[in-house]
Amino acid sequence: MKYQTRKKALILLADGTIFHGKAVGGKQGTAFGEVCFNTGMTGYQEIFTDPSYFGQLMVTTNAHIGNYGVNSQEIESEGVKIAGLICRNFSYNYSRDIADDSLENFLDQNNLLAISDVDTRALVGYIRDNGSQNAVISTDVDNIESLKKQLAEVPDMKGLELASKVSTKEPYFFGDENATYKISALDIGIKKNILRNLAQRDCYIKVFPYNSSFTELSSFNPDGYFLSNGPGDPQPLTKAIATAKDILDSNKPLFGICLGHQVLALANGISTFKMHNGHRGINHPIKNLLTGKGEITSQNHGFAVNRQETQAHPDVEITHVHLNDNTVAGIRIKNKPVFSVQYHPEASPGPHDARYLFDQFIENMKNQ
Repeated sequence: MKYQTRKKALILLADGTIFHGKAVGGKQGTAFGEVCFNTGMTGYQEIFTDPSYFGQLMVTTNAHIGNYGVNSQEIESEGVKIAGLICRNFSYNYSRDIADDSLENFLDQNNLLAISDVDTRALVGYIRDNGSQNAVISTDVDNIESLKKQLAEVPDMKGLELASKVSTKEPYFFGDENATYKISALDIGIKKNILRNLAQRDCYIKVFPYNSSFTELSSFNPDGYFLSNGPGDPQPLTKAIATAKDILDSNKPLFGICLGHQVLALANGISTFKMHNGHRGINHPIKNLLTGKGEITSQNHGFAVNRQETQAHPDVEITHVHLNDNTVAGIRIKNKPVFSVQYHPEASPGPHDARYLFDQFIENMKNQ
């Protein structure tokens, strides 16, 4: 086996709980973030590059990570976005014909600290019971008191604005400029597969920075608007919320995913809250209340929309619910071509049950 004498490592949670492991490869160091887990059995590369995970230490529940390597076509943004990786067994060798490289090299190129040989079953059980919280992973196992002091300075995810850390700095275009539909997308952490799904449906997209105004978005003269997924607490995104309000006033088609869904709710005066441990995986059951049909979905969020306030709002209808905990999974604005979902219809990784939502968005633009 490669790296016979790997460095000892630990995971120190904010409440003082410690789990032990070993550093992947020869890497040493320390990384801070909110510890959370994803239950997906595949798609680790897409998860690690998803901007929605910025600032989080990712615990993977699959027992083997790295076994199929990485492929340059399977990234969701430029570079790794997680703060660190925690896994049970890390595979240094990989076997897949279309793989470009090993996961070890990919993580090294992105300067990411990873820890393996961790009892992830116990760690995930602890997070389920005690909730997501800040943590540190480190090979500096002999200086726990120092790590505790540093960890105490890490800001809590609640109230933390992170969209500015992952959003594009300048507007850019995606797709065929001769496409039938034009879309202005607000990038608060957008995944590439969302853009691919829109482009495949005859759309030309102009992607704008997180703090762009409605005036800037409307300068593209779009047929519709899109609010993307992204990391952090939605409540500090005051400019995005103001932009969403202006889009609503324009009566133009609007589609929001994940963080964009939460921003749309806030634009309607509906509050959001931090969940106990969030939804992160690729097999979450959703019920479409408009059709009565079930969907298996890809999810990645630690905040949710207040259900009671949504039900009481005269202009908002709940369209989808999460069947595990009855949280709001989708809304639409009455008498407007506007809707959003808390989950990821573009998946990557995950099932394609919800891809029809992109078609619904196209239909709204066609009918305006």
